[in-house]
Formats: sequence, C-alpha cells, structure tokens
Amino acid sequence: MISILIVDDQDLVREGLRMLLEAEPDLRVAGEAGNGRQALAQARRLDPDVVLMDVRMPEMDGIEATAKLVAGGSRARILMLTTFNLDQYVYHAMKAGASGFLLKDASGEQLAAAVRTVSAGQALLAPAITRRLIEDFCNGPAPGAAAAGETGRLSERELDVVRLVAQGMSNAEIAAKLYLSEATIKSHIARVLAKLGLRDRVQVAVFAYEKGIVRPGRSLA
Repeated sequence: MISILIVDDQDLVREGLRMLLEAEPDLRVAGEAGNGRQALAQARRLDPDVVLMDVRMPEMDGIEATAKLVAGGSRARILMLTTFNLDQYVYHAMKAGASGFLLKDASGEQLAAAVRTVSAGQALLAPAITRRLIEDFCNGPAPGAAAAGETGRLSERELDVVRLVAQGMSNAEIAAKLYLSEATIKSHIARVLAKLGLRDRVQVAVFAYEKGIVRPGRSLA
C-alpha cells in the first residue's frame, strides 16, 4: 500500500485528489496539508511514500517545502502538481529534488500511475513536458563546455545514457537505442547518480542541459 500526503491550499482540490486516489486499491491518503509549512510537519509525522505538492501556496510554497524535505533527508518522493503557466516554478522544484510533476487536469488513471511511478523510485519524465521545461528555463553553455571536473568522472557510455535520459527516454528505450539490456542501463544510471551525487533521473536531465552535455532543441540521436 502506497501512502500519500496531499498538499494544496484549495480544499476542493485536496478533496478531489483524495477521491481519485482512494478509488485505487493500492493507494492510501495518509493526510493533507494546506501549505508548505504544514506539509513539513505532516511529512515528519506521517512519513508518507509520496507527497503530492502544489507549487503556489501561502506561508511556504511547494518549491521551498520540497527543498526542505529533501535537505532534511525525507524518504518521500515528491510529485509536483502544476499547470502549464507555472513551468518555471516546476523547473526550480526539479532542481530542489522533486521526482516529477503532473498537470492538474490529469485523469485519475494518470494520477494513480504517476504516484506508482515515483513511489517505485523512478522519475516522472514525460518527454514533451519535461523537455519544454528544460529548454525554456535552463540556459546552459554549449555542448562540450561543461566543466571537466563534473563530467570527467563519467565514461563515454555513461555520457550516452545521460544524453538519452535528458531526451526523456525510458530505460527500455535507451536499452534499444544503445543495443544493451535494461539491467545494464539501470546499472549505468545508478553509477551516474552515485558519481554526480544526484537524487534521480530528473536531476540527471537538468544536469545534462545545464552543463552543456546536450543543447535544447537538438536531436540526441
């Protein structure tokens, strides 16, 4: 059973999310919070598997709350709730340590799938949305201009994997692209995370664009 903390300043939104989530047999809403400050207290008390975090809230917004949860060592995976006109805020939330994001108009099926994805330790990297976020708000240097100290620890194959993660490919898609097994791709990603000190593949994608490993708008083929 996956336990969830819903964080949103609108009562109706929290109620709607609760109804959608509790319709699923493997999902349980452990609690709710109306702002980031309450979210921190509830996360400490309830120790949820997943936090559904709104971006804009009074007292403490979702970005600051996400950063504090991650910095505090919370094991909860954080799934941001957003709308398209909040792209820039979600980008900062990704950098703060969020495991993914979901549009507020998502269906119940999409919501449940997103919660299961991040709970399993994966990042929610929808290519169309994620690439738009990074391309619009991550103005990194040109490819090849990344600091050698940060990328020099990665092998050529690991850099290949990083480039494809930045494109939003799944492990299966990367494996097919590189003619490797999914298990090998998982191992490469685990090593990349360890070498760079990153939390998940969302941060790998951000890193790739910021450090110039890939350039927004260019094909990674």
